[in-house]
Amino acid sequence: MPPDALRHEPLAVEAWCDEHALHVRLLDGREVSVPLTWFPRLAQATSDQRAQHRLIGRGVGIHWPSVDEDISIKSLLF
Repeated sequence: MPPDALRHEPLAVEAWCDEHALHVRLLDGREVSVPLTWFPRLAQATSDQRAQHRLIGRGVGIHWPSVDEDISIKSLLF
């Protein structure tokens, strides 16, 4: 990991889900994918519900209003 990546809070610029994973593109160009099984509410949600999300706090997290789920980007990395 580049030294600058450790000094700045990771920020998401895009997020999406497929049938098996949550994918997040970060401001610094990295892409992170984690299994939906890490987040039971998302795993049980419909694909339409997973598609209805928004970045919060200028990209420090993701919010899914229809399933009442909030995920911080930092939690995906550390």
